[in-house]
Amino acid sequence: MNALTHFDSQGQAHMVDVAAKPATHRIAVATGRIEMLASTLALIESGSAKKGDVLGVARIAGIQAAKKTSDLIPLCHPLALTRVAVSFTTTAGAGNVAPHVTCQATVETVGQTGVEMEALTAVQIALLTVYDMCKAVDRGMTINDVRVLEKHGGKSGSFTAN
Repeated sequence: MNALTHFDSQGQAHMVDVAAKPATHRIAVATGRIEMLASTLALIESGSAKKGDVLGVARIAGIQAAKKTSDLIPLCHPLALTRVAVSFTTTAGAGNVAPHVTCQATVETVGQTGVEMEALTAVQIALLTVYDMCKAVDRGMTINDVRVLEKHGGKSGSFTAN
């Protein structure tokens, strides 16, 4: 198992020094979903939510969040992102599967450190925006299964979730 990199030899938190690392093309894809009532999903899909285009606003929020990740997570490096794409799919639900919106974020950079945190932040903030825009009709929504699906680039190479 690899050692934790955000602690120095005295066990104190620090920002990892990436100066000696080569810049490589880095990509991360993250996903998550927000479960809701069927009537809430219908409002989103029809575009008739009182606050407007729920998924359009959530997409912009996710993109903005990826760009601001280092402002939110103390030990993240500020990165020059070359691409942030946020997409959504809706699922009506059946059986044990609740109606939900799935968010996927793909983030890219050419740099010395990865973009997994930016992809995860984009997903979380996009889903929180869905919650914010729909909470008047459904306070019981839940955000679930947020995770990295894949990452590429850098010394550790590629990772794909099972």
